[in-house]
Amino acid sequence: MRDIPVGNGSLLVTFDDKYQIRDIYFPHVGQENQTEGSAFRFGIWVDDEFSWLSSDDWSRDLRYLDETLVTDVRLVNESLGIEIICNDTVASHENIFLRRFSVINNRDTSRNVRVFLHEDFRLYENKVGDTVYFDPLTKSLIHYQKSRYFLIKSDPLFSSFATGRKDFQGHEGTWRDAEDGVLQGAAITEGSADSTICIELSLEPNGSAEAFYWIAAGKSYDEVKLLDAQVADRTPDRYIDYTGNYWRAWVNKNDTDLSALPADTQAMFKRSLLIVHTQIDNGGAIIAANDWDVTLRATDHYSYLWTRDGALVANALDLAGFSHLTRKFFRFCETLVHPDGYFLQKYNADSTVASGWHAAWDPHSQTSLVPIQEDETALVLWALWEHYQLYRDIEFAHRLYRSVTVPCADFMAAFIGEDLGLPQPSWNLWEDRRGIHTFTCATVVAGLRAAANFAVLFAEHDRALKYSDTANRIQVGMREHLYSEKDGRFLRSLQSNGNGYEPDATVDASLFGTFYFGCFDPSDPLVTTTMSAIEEYLSVPGGIARFENDGYMRISDDGAGNAWVICTIWLAEYYIAKAQNLPDLDLALAILRTVQESALPSGVMAEQIDPETNGPVSVSPLTWSHSSFVAACINYCRKKAKLL
Repeated sequence: MRDIPVGNGSLLVTFDDKYQIRDIYFPHVGQENQTEGSAFRFGIWVDDEFSWLSSDDWSRDLRYLDETLVTDVRLVNESLGIEIICNDTVASHENIFLRRFSVINNRDTSRNVRVFLHEDFRLYENKVGDTVYFDPLTKSLIHYQKSRYFLIKSDPLFSSFATGRKDFQGHEGTWRDAEDGVLQGAAITEGSADSTICIELSLEPNGSAEAFYWIAAGKSYDEVKLLDAQVADRTPDRYIDYTGNYWRAWVNKNDTDLSALPADTQAMFKRSLLIVHTQIDNGGAIIAANDWDVTLRATDHYSYLWTRDGALVANALDLAGFSHLTRKFFRFCETLVHPDGYFLQKYNADSTVASGWHAAWDPHSQTSLVPIQEDETALVLWALWEHYQLYRDIEFAHRLYRSVTVPCADFMAAFIGEDLGLPQPSWNLWEDRRGIHTFTCATVVAGLRAAANFAVLFAEHDRALKYSDTANRIQVGMREHLYSEKDGRFLRSLQSNGNGYEPDATVDASLFGTFYFGCFDPSDPLVTTTMSAIEEYLSVPGGIARFENDGYMRISDDGAGNAWVICTIWLAEYYIAKAQNLPDLDLALAILRTVQESALPSGVMAEQIDPETNGPVSVSPLTWSHSSFVAACINYCRKKAKLL
């Protein structure tokens, strides 16, 4: 899990709960992780004693400065009588990670302190073939391989350094060399290389000393050399303060009226916006999560764009007024559309197709399959129309009409089963089963109606009629085939059994889509009974589970599974949508505050909530968790304004 990410859209640095740098993504957010999740250690030597800040001897408080992407970290070691205050950030517009730290002497004697900072790069996500050396021209350490360069420097300038081997023939790394307080490494190392620097500080009795550390990232020596010169020119202190001021201006630029929310919920809204921004690549890819720890159990990660997640995140950003980010996302989607008019499972930040498990061939029936989750195609069109309604950017809508809207809508209008009049089977949003899913059908209705609206806008009435007629037929088919009179609620899906379809009556939180995307009114009895079942069957400590008997990363055998942040917020959205008076809205606010309480002290929210500790489970931060919170806050404020 990652407690405090900082980034600027091309350089993303994340920290774990022990305040160790764990991920450095460059040149894209989510691609490549130049550390492979390895820890960058931070240690201190004083009074002939050495301690890594990750040890249990330290208490740690990891937060951000208010309304910024600058960390506010306090570390205390009572046995050493040392306190350290740190501010970390990535420059808002340059690929430079900066750290300001103050070492505080809590004793009434003078002391000399040595601070050790360790770097464990694995360039191109590979520990083979790296080089690290001391560069006398810039007086820095430089790690490089091919077109990836990372320059390490400090102020005051480090007094000693070490380069060496790690993870090779018993060599643990230069961090071991630091533990006696003296570095004796080489001036250059190639292969599986790491480095450590030492900064010496003098502390007066009950006094403090300040120092700075930075890492410049680039694709050439000349680039990192220039970035280092910029730090020297501006000074690292002013660079950090400038970046903090930039993010305060950014998160407040739209003057969103949040007065209906409690002050701490308003702060969480802004924190969520800032965290969402760290997970978005400058090229437009909205990454699901950047937390390398997941690779230890899955041999893969979440550092991809799923267009479904991306569309929902983009919609939240649009609601919050950040259309410059969402236009990048939609333009990015323009480059991804399959020639047949759909989006595949997921993509890398550079627009290449990512790893996946949606088969294109059924070995049992010996037939081809369309390897998609159709909701990923539908929701891009839905979000695009919502974007247009908010901003009326006709030129932008026209640009994407032929390249995105028409091919995707034509595919969805044709991808209909003749037997039921519903979309053909595809994978569900949880990616664990193929079938005809109620959530997918609701999104396809929304996507086709969005396309029909665009077709009317551009006077293509035949297309508009085709799209809207198909959407209406799907809606009728949902009432006929996906609503269970027996259970009194919507089915999760229809599963093919070879001779037809078998109803899956599992209660699933994704059934909120029946009202959220405008397919059915929130007061429709079909919806109210379904949402009542979700609340009854899926309520667990911390919120709402995904579906009955969800085994994914399950903590306890009690209940339906772990609470998911997004699923819990979906219930809040339902209360907001159907609220007829102010007391009705209180239920929604209570849910939002429950979610807020599950966040880390930094404000970071994970994918899931531990039912026993109320702490984070799975990846953190999850972009979708934060964007759902943003959208729900805005919808709450707007609904309250209507009811007043």
